[in-house]
Amino acid sequence: MSDEVLVAVDDGVAVITINRPRARNAINGAVARGIAASLDELDERKDVTAIVITGAGGTFCAGMDLKGFLGGDFPVVEGRGFGGIIESPPRKPLVAAVEGYALAGGFEIALSCDVIVASQEAKFGLPEPKRGLVAAAGGVIRLPRRIPYHVAMEIALTGDHYPAARLYELGLVNRVTPVGEALAGALELARKIAANAPLAVAATKRIVVESADWSREEMFARQNEITGPVFASKDAMEGAAAFAEKRSPNWSGE
Repeated sequence: MSDEVLVAVDDGVAVITINRPRARNAINGAVARGIAASLDELDERKDVTAIVITGAGGTFCAGMDLKGFLGGDFPVVEGRGFGGIIESPPRKPLVAAVEGYALAGGFEIALSCDVIVASQEAKFGLPEPKRGLVAAAGGVIRLPRRIPYHVAMEIALTGDHYPAARLYELGLVNRVTPVGEALAGALELARKIAANAPLAVAATKRIVVESADWSREEMFARQNEITGPVFASKDAMEGAAAFAEKRSPNWSGE
């Protein structure tokens, strides 16, 4: 794996760091492939329940590497899309830790996450129209599903930058931290998630994501298909036993 994508795992939480600070962590082909490979591995690891993605050097991600794009380097991975993540985020909960800029594809990576923690000086935006492009890596699809229509239109059409405080008001950003503490805030949330039963966490995320497309007639049947194995799992028994015995559960992921 390229040293432009770093992965560390500790206490049930993995941290993926985009490590191109001199390029403001712009996404090139190597980074996209590195992120995709990391997610493939982490989704299969039993010692990982939650994932954090962040950028090195005080910037989350400035989007696609335009110099690479001009040279024919497209940061798209088959099956996962832009950045190795946009079209197929991991099954496990994903938390974005945003410092500095999350622009264009960087904002779209954040939008592919389940939780966003940002520092008070973080800036978000979809400047593609200013460059003759369209935010086609999920920006114009996901944003109006997360915030009010007219605000999403303003952000998408103007291409301007918007502060973390404004997106917190709109409910897009979960927490705003002091500068330099976005990763710490993201890890705090990720560890709370990772303290829960892995199968239950993954099933919960799957239902929240997929149920938006379920009809009223099928929604409980579809939900039961996902939750049935969870209720029959060893962890379900362990959770009940731990509660009755007033102790912390020991999850096995089975």
